[in-house]
Amino acid sequence: MTASYPNLRLRRTRTHGWSRAMHRENVLTPSDLIWPLFVTEGSGVEEPIATLPGVSRWSTDGIAARAKEAMELGIPCISLFPNTPADKRSDEGAEALNPDNLMCRAIKSIRDACGDGIGVLTDVALDPYTAHGQDGLVDASGYVLNDDTVAVLVDQALNQAQAGADIIAPSDMMDGRVHAIRMALEMNGHPNVQIMSYAAKYASAFYGPFRDAVGSRGLLKGDKKTYQMDPANAQEALREVALDLAEGADSVMVKPGLPYLDIVAKVKQRFDVPVFAYQVSGEYAMIEAAVAAGAGDRDALVLETLMAFKRAGCAGVLTYHAAHAARLLNG
Repeated sequence: MTASYPNLRLRRTRTHGWSRAMHRENVLTPSDLIWPLFVTEGSGVEEPIATLPGVSRWSTDGIAARAKEAMELGIPCISLFPNTPADKRSDEGAEALNPDNLMCRAIKSIRDACGDGIGVLTDVALDPYTAHGQDGLVDASGYVLNDDTVAVLVDQALNQAQAGADIIAPSDMMDGRVHAIRMALEMNGHPNVQIMSYAAKYASAFYGPFRDAVGSRGLLKGDKKTYQMDPANAQEALREVALDLAEGADSVMVKPGLPYLDIVAKVKQRFDVPVFAYQVSGEYAMIEAAVAAGAGDRDALVLETLMAFKRAGCAGVLTYHAAHAARLLNG
Protein backbone atom coordinates (compact mmCIF):
# COMPACT_ATOMS: atom_id res chain seq x y z
CA MET A 1 0.00 0.00 0.00
CA THR A 2 1.30 3.45 -0.92
CA ALA A 3 0.96 6.13 1.73
CA SER A 4 -0.57 9.43 0.72
CA TYR A 5 -1.37 12.83 2.19
CA PRO A 6 -2.43 13.50 4.94
CA ASN A 7 -1.41 10.10 6.36
CA LEU A 8 2.07 10.88 5.11
CA ARG A 9 3.42 14.40 5.62
CA LEU A 10 7.09 14.46 4.69
CA ARG A 11 7.48 17.79 6.45
CA ARG A 12 6.78 16.19 9.83
CA THR A 13 10.34 14.97 10.19
CA ARG A 14 11.74 18.34 9.08
CA THR A 15 9.96 20.41 11.72
CA HIS A 16 12.72 20.45 14.35
CA GLY A 17 16.52 20.44 14.16
CA TRP A 18 16.83 17.32 16.32
CA SER A 19 14.48 15.47 13.99
CA ARG A 20 16.33 16.58 10.86
CA ALA A 21 19.56 15.33 12.45
CA MET A 22 17.96 11.99 13.34
CA HIS A 23 16.71 11.41 9.79
CA ARG A 24 19.85 12.65 8.03
CA GLU A 25 20.97 10.08 5.44
CA ASN A 26 24.60 11.23 5.11
CA VAL A 27 26.99 12.69 7.67
CA LEU A 28 30.14 14.67 6.89
CA THR A 29 33.08 14.58 9.32
CA PRO A 30 36.71 15.75 9.19
CA SER A 31 37.73 12.13 8.57
CA ASP A 32 36.11 12.44 5.12
CA LEU A 33 38.65 15.08 4.07
CA ILE A 34 42.08 15.01 2.43
CA TRP A 35 44.00 18.30 2.38
CA PRO A 36 46.09 19.03 -0.77
CA LEU A 37 49.22 21.05 -0.01
CA PHE A 38 51.85 22.65 -2.26
CA VAL A 39 55.56 22.41 -1.43
CA THR A 40 58.19 24.96 -2.41
CA GLU A 41 61.91 25.43 -1.79
CA GLY A 42 63.39 27.30 1.16
CA SER A 43 62.82 27.55 4.89
CA GLY A 44 60.12 29.55 6.62
CA VAL A 45 58.55 30.26 3.23
CA GLU A 46 54.87 30.89 2.53
CA GLU A 47 53.97 31.93 -1.02
CA PRO A 48 50.30 32.90 -1.53
CA ILE A 49 48.89 31.68 -4.85
CA ALA A 50 47.09 34.52 -6.62
CA THR A 51 44.57 32.34 -8.47
CA LEU A 52 43.81 30.31 -5.30
CA PRO A 53 42.91 32.93 -2.67
CA GLY A 54 43.70 31.60 0.79
CA VAL A 55 46.01 28.84 -0.50
CA SER A 56 49.81 29.03 -0.31
CA ARG A 57 52.91 27.11 -1.21
CA TRP A 58 54.89 26.14 1.88
CA SER A 59 58.50 25.18 2.44
CA THR A 60 58.98 21.76 4.04
CA ASP A 61 58.92 23.12 7.60
CA GLY A 62 55.60 24.83 6.84
CA ILE A 63 54.25 21.62 5.34
CA ALA A 64 55.12 19.79 8.59
CA ALA A 65 53.24 22.48 10.53
CA ARG A 66 50.21 22.08 8.27
CA ALA A 67 50.35 18.30 8.81
CA LYS A 68 50.26 18.83 12.59
CA GLU A 69 47.34 21.23 12.12
CA ALA A 70 45.51 18.60 10.07
CA MET A 71 46.04 16.02 12.82
CA GLU A 72 44.62 18.38 15.41
CA LEU A 73 41.57 19.00 13.22
CA GLY A 74 40.91 15.29 12.69
CA ILE A 75 41.88 15.28 8.99
CA PRO A 76 43.38 11.82 8.40
CA CYS A 77 45.49 12.45 5.30
CA ILE A 78 47.28 15.19 3.38
CA SER A 79 48.22 15.20 -0.29
CA LEU A 80 51.48 16.73 -1.55
CA PHE A 81 52.33 18.52 -4.80
CA PRO A 82 55.74 20.09 -5.48
CA ASN A 83 56.54 23.38 -7.18
CA THR A 84 59.81 22.26 -8.74
CA PRO A 85 62.23 25.11 -9.59
CA ALA A 86 62.72 25.76 -13.30
CA ASP A 87 66.41 24.85 -13.18
CA LYS A 88 65.53 21.35 -11.93
CA ARG A 89 63.00 20.64 -14.67
CA SER A 90 63.96 18.69 -17.77
CA ASP A 91 62.32 17.01 -20.72
CA GLU A 92 62.81 13.65 -18.97
CA GLY A 93 61.56 14.82 -15.55
CA ALA A 94 64.65 13.35 -13.90
CA GLU A 95 64.12 15.32 -10.67
CA ALA A 96 61.14 13.05 -9.92
CA LEU A 97 63.67 10.27 -9.21
CA ASN A 98 65.90 12.34 -6.92
CA PRO A 99 65.63 10.90 -3.36
CA ASP A 100 66.29 14.41 -2.04
CA ASN A 101 63.69 16.21 -4.17
CA LEU A 102 61.03 18.50 -2.71
CA MET A 103 58.44 15.74 -2.42
CA CYS A 104 60.75 13.37 -0.56
CA ARG A 105 62.00 16.09 1.79
CA ALA A 106 58.42 17.10 2.56
CA ILE A 107 57.46 13.51 3.35
CA LYS A 108 60.42 13.14 5.70
CA SER A 109 59.62 16.48 7.37
CA ILE A 110 56.07 15.29 8.04
CA ARG A 111 57.32 11.98 9.41
CA ASP A 112 59.70 13.79 11.77
CA ALA A 113 56.90 16.05 13.01
CA CYS A 114 53.97 13.63 13.10
CA GLY A 115 55.29 10.08 12.99
CA ASP A 116 52.58 7.79 11.69
CA GLY A 117 49.82 10.02 13.04
CA ILE A 118 48.71 11.20 9.62
CA GLY A 119 48.58 9.67 6.16
CA VAL A 120 50.72 11.07 3.36
CA LEU A 121 49.38 10.76 -0.19
CA THR A 122 51.80 11.55 -3.00
CA ASP A 123 51.14 12.44 -6.61
CA VAL A 124 52.81 10.28 -9.24
CA ALA A 125 53.08 12.07 -12.59
CA LEU A 126 55.87 13.91 -14.35
CA ASP A 127 54.22 17.29 -15.04
CA PRO A 128 55.72 18.99 -11.92
CA TYR A 129 59.17 17.93 -13.15
CA THR A 130 59.10 18.29 -16.96
CA ALA A 131 60.19 21.36 -18.88
CA HIS A 132 57.29 20.90 -21.30
CA GLY A 133 54.55 20.50 -18.66
CA GLN A 134 53.26 17.15 -19.90
CA ASP A 135 52.66 14.24 -17.51
CA GLY A 136 55.13 11.96 -19.30
CA LEU A 137 57.94 11.61 -21.80
CA VAL A 138 57.25 12.99 -25.27
CA ASP A 139 58.45 12.11 -28.74
CA ALA A 140 59.57 14.58 -31.41
CA SER A 141 55.96 15.35 -32.34
CA GLY A 142 54.98 16.09 -28.73
CA TYR A 143 53.01 12.86 -28.27
CA VAL A 144 53.25 11.46 -24.73
CA LEU A 145 54.82 8.00 -24.83
CA ASN A 146 52.86 5.53 -22.71
CA ASP A 147 55.19 2.62 -21.91
CA ASP A 148 58.35 4.70 -21.63
CA THR A 149 56.53 6.99 -19.22
CA VAL A 150 55.26 4.07 -17.12
CA ALA A 151 58.82 2.88 -16.56
CA VAL A 152 59.72 6.29 -15.08
CA LEU A 153 56.54 6.44 -13.02
CA VAL A 154 57.44 3.14 -11.39
CA ASP A 155 60.79 4.56 -10.26
CA GLN A 156 59.06 7.75 -9.09
CA ALA A 157 56.58 5.73 -7.03
CA LEU A 158 59.38 3.68 -5.45
CA ASN A 159 61.27 6.88 -4.64
CA GLN A 160 58.24 8.25 -2.79
CA ALA A 161 57.49 4.97 -1.01
CA GLN A 162 61.10 4.78 0.19
CA ALA A 163 60.77 8.33 1.57
CA GLY A 164 57.74 7.25 3.62
CA ALA A 165 54.62 7.82 1.49
CA ASP A 166 51.54 5.89 2.63
CA ILE A 167 49.45 6.22 -0.53
CA ILE A 168 50.75 6.45 -4.07
CA ALA A 169 48.34 8.32 -6.34
CA PRO A 170 49.13 7.96 -10.06
CA SER A 171 47.51 10.96 -11.76
CA ASP A 172 49.12 10.60 -15.18
CA MET A 173 46.43 8.44 -16.90
CA MET A 174 48.95 6.22 -18.71
CA ASP A 175 47.63 2.74 -19.56
CA GLY A 176 49.01 -0.04 -17.38
CA ARG A 177 50.73 2.09 -14.77
CA VAL A 178 48.76 0.77 -11.78
CA HIS A 179 49.82 -2.83 -12.39
CA ALA A 180 53.45 -1.82 -12.95
CA ILE A 181 53.54 0.26 -9.76
CA ARG A 182 51.79 -2.43 -7.72
CA MET A 183 54.28 -5.09 -8.81
CA ALA A 184 57.22 -2.79 -8.07
CA LEU A 185 55.92 -1.99 -4.60
CA GLU A 186 55.44 -5.70 -3.85
CA MET A 187 58.87 -6.65 -5.12
CA ASN A 188 60.71 -3.84 -3.30
CA GLY A 189 59.43 -4.25 0.24
CA HIS A 190 56.42 -1.92 0.18
CA PRO A 191 53.42 -4.29 0.19
CA ASN A 192 51.38 -2.08 2.52
CA VAL A 193 51.72 1.13 0.51
CA GLN A 194 48.31 1.85 -0.97
CA ILE A 195 47.49 2.93 -4.50
CA MET A 196 44.72 5.48 -4.95
CA SER A 197 44.40 5.66 -8.70
CA TYR A 198 43.23 8.74 -10.54
CA ALA A 199 41.12 6.30 -12.53
CA ALA A 200 38.76 8.79 -14.18
CA LYS A 201 40.68 12.02 -14.70
CA TYR A 202 39.15 14.26 -17.30
CA ALA A 203 40.79 16.77 -19.65
CA SER A 204 39.11 19.60 -17.79
CA ALA A 205 39.09 23.39 -17.94
CA PHE A 206 39.00 23.48 -14.12
CA TYR A 207 42.74 22.83 -13.56
CA GLY A 208 44.14 26.28 -14.32
CA PRO A 209 44.93 27.51 -10.78
CA PHE A 210 46.57 24.17 -9.93
CA ARG A 211 48.95 24.58 -12.84
CA ASP A 212 49.85 28.00 -11.48
CA ALA A 213 50.48 26.43 -8.06
CA VAL A 214 52.96 23.84 -9.38
CA GLY A 215 54.48 26.19 -11.95
CA SER A 216 53.48 24.29 -15.08
CA ARG A 217 50.84 26.49 -16.72
CA GLY A 218 53.30 28.63 -18.67
CA LEU A 219 55.34 25.57 -19.62
CA LEU A 220 52.62 23.35 -21.03
CA LYS A 221 52.97 22.81 -24.74
CA GLY A 222 49.75 21.59 -26.36
CA ASP A 223 47.08 19.89 -24.25
CA LYS A 224 46.54 16.60 -22.42
CA LYS A 225 43.64 15.22 -24.43
CA THR A 226 45.52 12.16 -25.69
CA TYR A 227 45.65 10.70 -22.18
CA GLN A 228 43.14 12.50 -19.95
CA MET A 229 39.50 11.60 -20.56
CA ASP A 230 36.99 13.32 -22.84
CA PRO A 231 34.40 15.15 -20.66
CA ALA A 232 31.68 13.72 -22.93
CA ASN A 233 32.34 10.13 -21.83
CA ALA A 234 30.87 8.24 -18.88
CA GLN A 235 31.01 4.56 -19.85
CA GLU A 236 34.70 4.92 -20.64
CA ALA A 237 35.25 6.01 -17.03
CA LEU A 238 33.79 2.70 -15.83
CA ARG A 239 36.20 0.81 -18.10
CA GLU A 240 39.11 2.82 -16.70
CA VAL A 241 38.04 2.08 -13.13
CA ALA A 242 37.60 -1.64 -13.87
CA LEU A 243 41.11 -1.82 -15.31
CA ASP A 244 42.74 -0.01 -12.40
CA LEU A 245 40.97 -2.18 -9.82
CA ALA A 246 42.04 -5.32 -11.68
CA GLU A 247 45.62 -4.01 -11.75
CA GLY A 248 45.76 -3.52 -7.97
CA ALA A 249 44.32 -0.13 -7.03
CA ASP A 250 43.05 -0.04 -3.43
CA SER A 251 40.80 2.91 -4.14
CA VAL A 252 39.93 5.09 -7.12
CA MET A 253 39.46 8.77 -7.75
CA VAL A 254 37.26 10.88 -10.01
CA LYS A 255 38.63 14.27 -11.04
CA PRO A 256 37.26 16.97 -11.21
CA GLY A 257 34.58 16.69 -8.56
CA LEU A 258 31.26 18.52 -8.71
CA PRO A 259 30.93 18.57 -12.52
CA TYR A 260 31.41 14.77 -12.46
CA LEU A 261 29.17 13.64 -9.58
CA ASP A 262 27.33 11.41 -12.04
CA ILE A 263 30.62 9.54 -12.60
CA VAL A 264 31.19 9.21 -8.84
CA ALA A 265 27.70 7.73 -8.42
CA LYS A 266 28.11 5.34 -11.36
CA VAL A 267 31.47 4.09 -10.08
CA LYS A 268 30.14 3.55 -6.56
CA GLN A 269 27.04 1.73 -7.80
CA ARG A 270 28.95 -0.47 -10.25
CA PHE A 271 31.98 -1.44 -8.15
CA ASP A 272 31.13 -0.69 -4.50
CA VAL A 273 34.75 0.21 -3.70
CA PRO A 274 36.21 3.26 -1.95
CA VAL A 275 35.69 6.17 -4.35
CA PHE A 276 37.31 9.54 -3.79
CA ALA A 277 36.80 12.82 -5.64
CA TYR A 278 39.07 15.80 -6.09
CA GLN A 279 37.35 19.16 -5.66
CA VAL A 280 39.86 20.79 -7.94
CA SER A 281 41.42 24.23 -7.99
CA GLY A 282 38.91 25.75 -10.41
CA GLU A 283 36.02 24.60 -8.21
CA TYR A 284 37.68 26.10 -5.13
CA ALA A 285 38.38 29.36 -6.97
CA MET A 286 34.75 29.67 -8.10
CA ILE A 287 33.51 29.36 -4.51
CA GLU A 288 36.00 31.98 -3.37
CA ALA A 289 35.02 34.28 -6.25
CA ALA A 290 31.35 33.92 -5.35
CA VAL A 291 32.11 34.79 -1.73
CA ALA A 292 34.21 37.80 -2.76
CA ALA A 293 31.37 39.02 -4.99
CA GLY A 294 28.83 38.69 -2.18
CA ALA A 295 26.99 35.97 -4.09
CA GLY A 296 27.16 33.34 -1.37
CA ASP A 297 28.25 32.45 2.16
CA ARG A 298 31.56 30.57 2.28
CA ASP A 299 30.65 28.28 5.18
CA ALA A 300 27.34 27.22 3.63
CA LEU A 301 28.81 26.76 0.15
CA VAL A 302 31.73 24.67 1.41
CA LEU A 303 29.65 22.33 3.54
CA GLU A 304 26.90 21.91 0.94
CA THR A 305 29.32 21.03 -1.85
CA LEU A 306 31.20 18.57 0.36
CA MET A 307 27.93 16.93 1.38
CA ALA A 308 27.11 16.53 -2.31
CA PHE A 309 30.21 14.34 -2.67
CA LYS A 310 29.15 12.18 0.27
CA ARG A 311 25.62 11.84 -1.09
CA ALA A 312 26.97 10.73 -4.46
CA GLY A 313 28.95 7.93 -2.80
CA CYS A 314 32.39 9.34 -1.98
CA ALA A 315 34.45 7.77 0.78
CA GLY A 316 36.38 11.04 0.95
CA VAL A 317 37.18 14.30 -0.82
CA LEU A 318 40.42 16.08 -1.65
CA THR A 319 39.63 19.75 -1.09
CA TYR A 320 41.59 22.96 -0.51
CA HIS A 321 38.82 23.88 1.93
CA ALA A 322 39.69 20.88 4.13
CA ALA A 323 41.03 22.81 7.14
CA HIS A 324 38.21 25.38 6.99
CA ALA A 325 35.58 22.65 6.65
CA ALA A 326 37.08 20.66 9.53
CA ARG A 327 36.91 23.71 11.80
CA LEU A 328 33.26 24.17 10.90
CA LEU A 329 32.48 20.50 11.49
CA ASN A 330 34.31 20.58 14.82
CA GLY A 331 32.24 23.53 15.92
